[in-house]
Amino acid sequence: MKRITIILAEDHTVVREGFRGIIGREQDLEIVGEAQNGRQAIELAKELRPTVVLMDIAMPLLNGLEATRQLLKILPSTKVLILSAHSDDAYVQNAMESGAVGFLHKQTSAHDVCRAIREVEKGKTFFSGSISRRLVRLNSQPHGLKGHLSKQIVKLTSREMEVLQLIAEGKANKETAMELAIGIKTVEKHREHLMEKLDIHDTAGLTRYAISAGIIESSVQLTIV
Repeated sequence: MKRITIILAEDHTVVREGFRGIIGREQDLEIVGEAQNGRQAIELAKELRPTVVLMDIAMPLLNGLEATRQLLKILPSTKVLILSAHSDDAYVQNAMESGAVGFLHKQTSAHDVCRAIREVEKGKTFFSGSISRRLVRLNSQPHGLKGHLSKQIVKLTSREMEVLQLIAEGKANKETAMELAIGIKTVEKHREHLMEKLDIHDTAGLTRYAISAGIIESSVQLTIV
């Protein structure tokens, strides 16, 4: 029997344990690696070349959306399923634009988690039920989901996303520079550009934006049945 290999990228231990228990019961599914942040997910994927990555959006150091973009540049055939405790339209749109082929709410049933993995392995897309119904409704409108959100989403570069996340996590410019292996003045420039693009002019505002965009989370609630 051909097995679908999976990397689980999720920073909360209890969530990983829940998904590990679900997937471990399936003979055709195998978790070959687990990551606690986006950077680890990319490194593991390069080493293990999984069929599917279950990718949480909000993880430390590098969030799931940016990790997805970077991972798919290296391994374009890998399928990424985004996990989130939130399912706002902006979250879903950002996930789709990052290259993900599906979006699972963390309250998705065990049956649907496994079905989603099998569907995306076949080249299909998969969204949790409530999200799928909402997408159908929005895409039936003249401009679809993208038009619905065109004024809500601000385009940030990969580096700006990385800097924004580290700012929101409370890192000083020096720490951010060390983490990203760039100069402090470069970090300051990225900070300036972020504030201009987002029309936000203090660190607290950038942090609130990062939370609202799903780049970081203040808390996670999980119910898997």
